[in-house]
Amino acid sequence: MIEFLHGTALAMWDDETCARLHEATLTVLEKTGVEVHHDGALKLLARAGASIAGSRARIPAALVEEALQTAPSRFDIKSRGTQDLMEMDAAHTYFGTGSDCLYVRDPESGLRRRALVADIHGMAALSELLPNIDFVMSMGLPEDVPQEVDDLAQFAAMLRGTRKPLLLSARDGRILAAMQEMAAACGEAQSFGIYAMPAPPLSHEAEAVDKLITCGELGIPIVYASAPGAGATAPMSRAAVALSGNAETLSGLVIHQLANPGAPFIYGVAQGALNMRSSVYLYCAPDAYAVQHACCDLARHYDLPSFTLGGSSDSKVLDGQWAAETALTLVLGALSRATLVHDLGFLESGLQSSYEAIVFSDELVGYVRSFAAGVQVDEVTLALAEIEAVGPGGSYLSRRYTRQHARDYWQASLLDQWTHGHWEADGRRDLDERLRARVAELRASDSPFALSDDADRVIEQALAAAAAERDRRG
Repeated sequence: MIEFLHGTALAMWDDETCARLHEATLTVLEKTGVEVHHDGALKLLARAGASIAGSRARIPAALVEEALQTAPSRFDIKSRGTQDLMEMDAAHTYFGTGSDCLYVRDPESGLRRRALVADIHGMAALSELLPNIDFVMSMGLPEDVPQEVDDLAQFAAMLRGTRKPLLLSARDGRILAAMQEMAAACGEAQSFGIYAMPAPPLSHEAEAVDKLITCGELGIPIVYASAPGAGATAPMSRAAVALSGNAETLSGLVIHQLANPGAPFIYGVAQGALNMRSSVYLYCAPDAYAVQHACCDLARHYDLPSFTLGGSSDSKVLDGQWAAETALTLVLGALSRATLVHDLGFLESGLQSSYEAIVFSDELVGYVRSFAAGVQVDEVTLALAEIEAVGPGGSYLSRRYTRQHARDYWQASLLDQWTHGHWEADGRRDLDERLRARVAELRASDSPFALSDDADRVIEQALAAAAAERDRRG
């Protein structure tokens, strides 16, 4: 966790600019409107005063302002079996993995292959052991379970792998009550949130709206993250991308708060950049991060917790590009002051996950947290008596003050900060070799916890019920 006390942050927009963007958003929602492909949501909007024409909803400013008033500015997401929690507000930043990659970099062979349920459990268990990973997402779409129940299989694997808070992308709202029951059996019903997205431009598909409404009704926190791409699903302008995304997120917030005023909502930021040469939706483009930073400023302007990207790469392998992009995006994610920074461990523009990349991200988050702590000035840190005692030309190396405060400075565990001789004596290992060794060590270690038989039984019953429902639907 980072708690911002000393001004270590980067603001893209001031309050005046945020207010201007908000006014433009209200114009879009009232004049252009959004497509809502969900009959229940259209009825909610109509009863509240929105203008409905077919599936097009034009939302008056008063509904948006009311939703912003009822949405809570702070709530908690807890862990299971520990006292740890994440305070969802504008003053804290937490780091976590990402979700739903098709491929994984095999930790033994290093080859790219399809993700399996074992990978979801394995990367959750790995994250359990890493001190700077605060929350866990699935990191894979498992190939070895039927698509209709892969969301519940992901959730079961994560519950068995870690006690940390979870975020996942359920396919729709039907399974959320069962997930809540599973989490409760494992120690805490309020230990997970759901990730959903609109369908730019200015459209909400039935499955996403179903999650908005069901999460609202059940009180499950939901991240609603717009991801318009400049020149494809939004105008070719950074400001217009932010405007389009804000209109999609706030219209989702209106539906969510109409379902249950005061239900927990997280302002999602996932604006990307479509590379016009490759047609790849880039995760690490500077244009995308500039827009994401601006939208995090909007979330603070609204006094809502926020969700953005960091710790990912567009590279396909663990090379210099991967290391540079992972470091850059983690720093930018932290400086945005988003409440949740996700996608640690992503490669290949969100298509591939990596055990080694998660471990490397954990190391870098420690670096970022040390930087974000700032430079505190008080009687102890000024050390006037110490300076007087040592005097000009003296040495502080053997002083008690040095021993007392040496651990205040961050120490690397994977980045090489030794002499050349020490590096040679250690086998001349590069970062990739050190990471592979660390991953193997962690994967071979014993899990710090095990689910009770009762909890495991509830999980199995939920999986069996979902499979039976799949078979019934044919």
